[in-house]
Amino acid sequence: MTLDGIKRDLRARRDLTALYARALGKWLLLAAAAGISCGLVGTAFHMAVEYVTELRGEYPRLLYGLPLAGLAIVGLYKLLGTEGQGTNDIFDQVHKGGSVSLLLVPAIFLGTVLTHLCGGSAGREGAALQMGGSLGYRVGRLFGFDERDLRIATTTGMAAFFTALFGTPLAAAVFSIAVVSVDSFYHAAFFPALIGALEAYGISRALGVAPTAFAVAAPEPAAGLLVRAGILAALCGLLSVVFCGTIRLAEHQLHKRIPNPWLRAFAGGCAVILLTWLCDSTDYNGAGMEVIAAAVEQGAVRPEAFLLKILFTAVTLGAGFKGGEVVPSFFVGAAFGCAMGPVLGLPAGFAAALGLASVFCGATNCPLASIALAIELFGSGGLLYYALACCVSYVLSGYGGLYSSQTILHSKLKGRYINVHTNDGPVETGVPAEPKEALS
Repeated sequence: MTLDGIKRDLRARRDLTALYARALGKWLLLAAAAGISCGLVGTAFHMAVEYVTELRGEYPRLLYGLPLAGLAIVGLYKLLGTEGQGTNDIFDQVHKGGSVSLLLVPAIFLGTVLTHLCGGSAGREGAALQMGGSLGYRVGRLFGFDERDLRIATTTGMAAFFTALFGTPLAAAVFSIAVVSVDSFYHAAFFPALIGALEAYGISRALGVAPTAFAVAAPEPAAGLLVRAGILAALCGLLSVVFCGTIRLAEHQLHKRIPNPWLRAFAGGCAVILLTWLCDSTDYNGAGMEVIAAAVEQGAVRPEAFLLKILFTAVTLGAGFKGGEVVPSFFVGAAFGCAMGPVLGLPAGFAAALGLASVFCGATNCPLASIALAIELFGSGGLLYYALACCVSYVLSGYGGLYSSQTILHSKLKGRYINVHTNDGPVETGVPAEPKEALS
């Protein structure tokens, strides 16, 4: 090689090194800013939800304020101009670009706290994805990121906020990337998402938030037990279809029959109060983490609990209350697994853990994130069982899911590109889909 050639090669290597250094610095800056902001706000949100949940336990009559809380939520969203905005809008930003309103942060924060204060059946992760995505997007805008990098910033915020609530950084990072477009793991986002999640995890731990974890004894892998676990997972995959379908049906019917949002929220609050009276139990109000813990760690749950939680959650979210569907899916899966495990010859607590991971997987279409979640929640002792359960549930859950803006790029039944939105209806027609770019 000539001297000029050596110089050109050195310049090329220098430029390449500088390119990687700038990219590394950019993602570290994003991860730090998103991790700190989402860690602090997420910790405050976690503490607020925990506080109002304890308050509702001390003052059960707060349940009777649920219709008024519904009115307050409708008024809050109208005041902030965030009506109709939710998790699907965050997914659309990652898919197509566009703006995410920062006012969604106080709207979903206060709306979820009011829902939990008065006993609405909802989770927290919907708020986590919305607030985290909004904060991450704003951080990216602050740093002058272009449209493509803003999508990664949104994903990083989602991962960081999710971690601040649940203490599961690996699952949060994988989930925030995989849930938007199934089969398209945007690897460029993994580095900032994981670093941001770890940053938020450290902040939440430092401020006294313990990670969500359960004590589960997993049996040694054995052919018979693996077959039984697969059967349970298949049932959970079908149950996830029922869960997601019931929530969509309730939302559709309530919007159709009570188009006025004020009346719908008030009526939904009254319906939850009536259901609580009929059940003579508050197990199905709020997130229901106590029932999940009892199912997983003690193997004790009412056999009909999973059905009642589906009903309570569908009415709550369909009426316009805020929170999320993931923790209710945990409840449904854990309760169903706990009830069905002994029937199939599985330990009730371990079956509850399998059920939780399987229903979550079927509802979100994210098998790898579900496996990571199971490991972080229950330990790695049952890894093979969790992996099998999530794979089976993923295949049998079809093309429905919790998020209508989620896309599924490839068929679950054969090697075929389909690129459809979740809940679009049957897609296995045998007709090849037109090739489209998943993340343009």
